[in-house]
Amino acid sequence: MIFKGSGTALVTPFTDKGEVNYAKFEQLIDFQIENGTNALIVCGTTGESPTLKDDEKLELLSTARSRADGRVKVILGTGGNDTEHAARLTKAAAARGADAAMVVTPYYNKTTPEGLAAHYTHISKSADIPIIVYNVPARTGFNVTPEMNLALSKIPNVTATKEASGNIVQIMETAALCGDALAIYSGNDDYVIPLMAVGGLGVISTVGNIIPKDVSDMTNKFLSGEHAEALKLQLGMMGLIRAIFCEVNPIPVKEAMNLMGMAVGGYRLPLVEMTGKNREFLISEMKSYGIEGSYD
Repeated sequence: MIFKGSGTALVTPFTDKGEVNYAKFEQLIDFQIENGTNALIVCGTTGESPTLKDDEKLELLSTARSRADGRVKVILGTGGNDTEHAARLTKAAAARGADAAMVVTPYYNKTTPEGLAAHYTHISKSADIPIIVYNVPARTGFNVTPEMNLALSKIPNVTATKEASGNIVQIMETAALCGDALAIYSGNDDYVIPLMAVGGLGVISTVGNIIPKDVSDMTNKFLSGEHAEALKLQLGMMGLIRAIFCEVNPIPVKEAMNLMGMAVGGYRLPLVEMTGKNREFLISEMKSYGIEGSYD
């Protein structure tokens, strides 16, 4: 088990020149820890990992490790569709003190079940840290089935999966097949409680960037047996979650953070600013949720 409860997939803040804003990143880490987040996920999809260079990723990891100072787990996204590159980055992450690596399944050059096992086996041999398999078929075009998860769970260091398939039956089948051999974290903010109800340990959240205390409270209440209260929190944030994902992640969540005065900057292409009706929808849901911001 890497962590229980709420993990936030952090955005990567940029300066006006498009450079990583490490000072702002430290502020975001403080905000998360002060609001009960149990794990920080650095350079995931929400962190715009495809446009970050390796040295930026490792510097963000070092910044997070230093700022967190052992108070929460720090996990680095090291995956990709080049197995050798993913293995090198995972090794470097381990050397810099990452508590775990989150490794997305290969995309574009999609593989077979046998190739998937070979991919994670090779990465596992590169570093002795836990590996979280990231299953997000909407982005990769590849779905990790329960049977594949069972095979992956037998690889040393592969200890968890971040499930963003949106298929709760598939998640239940994975839990039934793998049991304690594979921890399951929700990769979607809209079904955290259903996933935890079938044995999941928590969430790797996007909406946690703006409401970390509520996400933390939701997962902790469920873990402590306050299931009705946890469900109430989940249902109460559904409108906000819809808004946060009304455009490609992390466009809306960064827009929300900027509206809240968090000044996380813009995006690296191909991501662009949010405009029009979707932005209006986001603002409406933020107001409805009670989030204060500069909405003029």
